Amino acid sequence: MPRKEDDRLMRGRSQFVADIRMADMQDIAFVRSPIAHGRIRNIRIPDAIRDFVFIASDLDSVKPIRAVSGLPGFKVSEQPPLATDKVRQVGELIAMCIAPTRAEAEDIAAQVELDIEELPAVYDMLKAREPGSALVHEHWSDNVFLETFVDINIAAALDAPIKVSRTISTSRQCMAPIEGRGVVAHFDNRVDQLVLHTACQMPHIVRSGMSECLGIEEGQIRIISPDVGGGFGYKGILLSEEVCLGWLAMRCGHPVRWIEDRREHLSANANCREHHYEITVYADRDGSIRGVDCEATVDSGAYSAYPFSACLEAAQVASILPGPYDFPSYRCRTWSVCSNKPPILPYRGVARTGVCFALELALDAVARAANLPPEVVRMKNLVRPEQMPFDNITKKHFDSGDYPEALRQALTAIDIDAVRARQKAGEADGRKIGFGLSIYCEQAAHGTSVYSGWGIPMVPGHEQAGARMTPDGGLELRVGAHSHGQGLETTLAQIAYEILGVPPAATRVVHGDTAMTPYSTGTWGSRVMVMGGGAVATACKELSERLRGIGAHLLQTEFANTRLENGRVIGPNGDIPVKEIARIWYRRPQDLPPGVHGGGLEVMAGYKPVRDSGTFSYAAHAVVVAVDQEIGAVEILDYAIVEDGGTLVNPMVVDGQILGGLAQGIGTALLEEMPYDGAGQPLASTFADYLLPGAAEVPMPSIGHMETPSPYTEFGVKGIGEGGAIAPPAAITNAINDALRGTGAEMLVSPVTPRRIVEAVLAARANAGQRSAA
Repeated sequence: MPRKEDDRLMRGRSQFVADIRMADMQDIAFVRSPIAHGRIRNIRIPDAIRDFVFIASDLDSVKPIRAVSGLPGFKVSEQPPLATDKVRQVGELIAMCIAPTRAEAEDIAAQVELDIEELPAVYDMLKAREPGSALVHEHWSDNVFLETFVDINIAAALDAPIKVSRTISTSRQCMAPIEGRGVVAHFDNRVDQLVLHTACQMPHIVRSGMSECLGIEEGQIRIISPDVGGGFGYKGILLSEEVCLGWLAMRCGHPVRWIEDRREHLSANANCREHHYEITVYADRDGSIRGVDCEATVDSGAYSAYPFSACLEAAQVASILPGPYDFPSYRCRTWSVCSNKPPILPYRGVARTGVCFALELALDAVARAANLPPEVVRMKNLVRPEQMPFDNITKKHFDSGDYPEALRQALTAIDIDAVRARQKAGEADGRKIGFGLSIYCEQAAHGTSVYSGWGIPMVPGHEQAGARMTPDGGLELRVGAHSHGQGLETTLAQIAYEILGVPPAATRVVHGDTAMTPYSTGTWGSRVMVMGGGAVATACKELSERLRGIGAHLLQTEFANTRLENGRVIGPNGDIPVKEIARIWYRRPQDLPPGVHGGGLEVMAGYKPVRDSGTFSYAAHAVVVAVDQEIGAVEILDYAIVEDGGTLVNPMVVDGQILGGLAQGIGTALLEEMPYDGAGQPLASTFADYLLPGAAEVPMPSIGHMETPSPYTEFGVKGIGEGGAIAPPAAITNAINDALRGTGAEMLVSPVTPRRIVEAVLAARANAGQRSAA
């Protein structure tokens, strides 16, 4: 079934925040910190523009953004919407300027003079942990938001015959959705309500955060999120800009707007995925893993982002690093480090991309040490289907799946025998062929039991959905989750059709508006098809019971003698379409049976899976690359993906998710990097410097679907939204390392750029020359 929403999206009939126009609306530009760390001594505002500039002292009633965690030892940061005494990152908001146009607002901002005493920048997360480092938050004793530690019998693995240690790191990235953030705010005096149109993934969570900061009731705030052009986690936090515009709209008497430009996005706002791993894998000669020992550091930036907090990535590393493998010994220590950089966000895949990169590179190193093909090591250690459901070493509960079969199918799809024959034959152009693997599992649809222990401002409970028949037989679905590209208007309508038989074309999905939808923690963590889909199914099932009750009366039979199929209530001697039942409920109540349900044809229902420990999707990625060792160029020749997302509601939508994730994964592997200099200055503030993959860099992969239903969810569905982005960096880097085996070079940093390849090859040649001379 084609996506319903694509007709308006492809015809330019959608409405994004930047499309919204209101009478008397004025634009906002912000004065942002030009330095990473400094003490504000003075902000000089010329008298002629003072009425159009607002600083922290003007917002004296506004509370700072606080994203706390209940994990022991977590240090709390407070992020003022406008900087007060200090700035802690380049781009931090200092002043808000208003004018009829953005250009005029920027002219006003240019007249504001800042006197800031520059302080040493904390730019290196490893140095930030050292004694004597400058402190980002001076009332802390160090620069660590949180440290975690787990040790599960690691001593039993230390005498393994194979010990492989690697230092592996991933570079900081920006999410780069096609649409940046944007906010339009106005105050509706008729209903005494602040209305924010904002490009976000979690409207209800933004409303809660706005209420806390502005000190007004949540009912006095309405969040409307229209069409959203990509999120990837970037639109999953409360913004200082949202708080500032909300405060201003309550006071200025007219709508105000801020539309993020790309330089703001790249240089000032939240980014992700700066990880460092010291990892050791202990194994037997046959490739069996005895244990994994890891120290992981994550640069969490200057502030704890609301609602997920600063420790989401690092604290997750310890629990998800074992991936889809079964081994008996494990130790992991993690640090969430505070630095003078933007706050970190849970980018698509969250911590899984980093841990997959670290573990899968280390497993290839184990395979080389054991003189085994990489697929043999993985087959030896993957969780087997007969073990399902399976609790791994960190008590992650795998619901279902056949991981070895996914690997076998990926090897077949890539034709591993032909690849190795090609490697032996060599290339006429002198390039080297490499083959790489990566396997991951993706915990999706995390529930109450998972997040309650985190103690953060957001814990998912029952997901709710509303289902309402219209008088002409149409169906309205209301969900609190919001789509930013996942096709929810299509897939949720499909679920309703499965139960009620109302054609998707006659079904409207209402979302993205806190005034019209039930509370939800929003769209994140590959949760919507499990949670939102389950809620829609539950509501539609209850609605079907009411339709059958009325239908049984009209068909002059008992309720037990009816069934609902293909949009009709069917009895022993006839049937009646649900469209006619809806008409009778609304237009001819005199024909209804006595004792009919007073709730009518409108249902609000909640849903939780049988177990809320999450579903576990997974995939095997296999890739073939050609590497030119002299110039460091990498070409992806073939790519195969075999995934298992449980029962697939719409395989075409799943393919779209996988393809989009693959593009982002290729960017992580080969191109995307946000470097900082020693003063904490971002060095890639345009797309001329921050490189994204285009059509030439993203091949069309072969995609194979395995459908192992989850035993815990409605229809057996699992979450699949993030998986495509998790495995590519590890698979591609393993393929590059395979191509470089003859040189002695090994790539352990993402992205694997041409410069890094050439430098590694030259260093390996120099080392080989020194050994020969010795």
